[in-house]
Amino acid sequence: MIVVAGEALIDLVPQGPGALANLKPTLGGGPYNTAVALGRLGSRTAFCSRTSYDAFGEALLDGLREAGVDVSAVQRGTEPTTLAAATIAASGSAAYSFYVEGTADRLFTVPNRLPGGARAVSFGTCSLVLEPGASAYEELMRASAAQGLFTALDPNIRPGLIPDADAYRARFKSWLPSVSLLKLSEEDARWLGGTPREWLAAGPSAVVITLGGDGLTVFTRAGGVHSVPGEKVDVVDTIGAGDTVNAALLHGLSIQDALSSEALAAMGADSWTRLLRFAARAAAVTCSRAGAEPPYASELGEM
Repeated sequence: MIVVAGEALIDLVPQGPGALANLKPTLGGGPYNTAVALGRLGSRTAFCSRTSYDAFGEALLDGLREAGVDVSAVQRGTEPTTLAAATIAASGSAAYSFYVEGTADRLFTVPNRLPGGARAVSFGTCSLVLEPGASAYEELMRASAAQGLFTALDPNIRPGLIPDADAYRARFKSWLPSVSLLKLSEEDARWLGGTPREWLAAGPSAVVITLGGDGLTVFTRAGGVHSVPGEKVDVVDTIGAGDTVNAALLHGLSIQDALSSEALAAMGADSWTRLLRFAARAAAVTCSRAGAEPPYASELGEM
């Protein structure tokens, strides 16, 4: 079982040129997209979050169930659902404005236990910024690592939500001893200001950097550097592409029985190349359609 912990929200996505062009509400949030993608790929997956009882919250839960994701660890509240208004550039890249005050996911509390059979827990995005929930997710991360669970982190930086950049960078560094696999976009890496080797020295067994259309590169604690090119595709938008990479990496590691820091450190060039190519194919499918619509296993073939 792979548990994904973090926010679920509604993306308001323009359906044409202009910021307000027929805004369409779509299911989203980095961790939510990762959970849906894992479910579609066929991994046993559970979602750990807090959602609203409003219509958006119900739709979010329905989306998880349709993907086969266990929602027994989802907390509920009467507060509204977080909204993220997307702006799509000509290249397909997305920027967001967030509406987060008093929303349900901010009030997440540490669960007494994770769903049975949990082997890995994935964290990231807004849930690690917005208090008081951020501290609860941080506590869950540290506790999961202390229990020997595989922990994955994708900070998925949203600068507009971070009031004190230096404080966040220090907090990020404090998470690294509890992280098995760190995944970052090249934009995140620049914003954080560190290097893969510095991050590896602090804890993770591997660091994966996504390079947009140029592919992915992994840096391993053993000193390996392995890269694959991106898959060529007509990009509609990039919403959910990084989240799909998270899911593909975790799914691929699961089917290789490599969800441990030791197994990750032992992977060779061939194993990493197959895994990164699989993640690149999965992300390309997501980029080829509007919104966060990750692929099903049948669309990707064997890893």
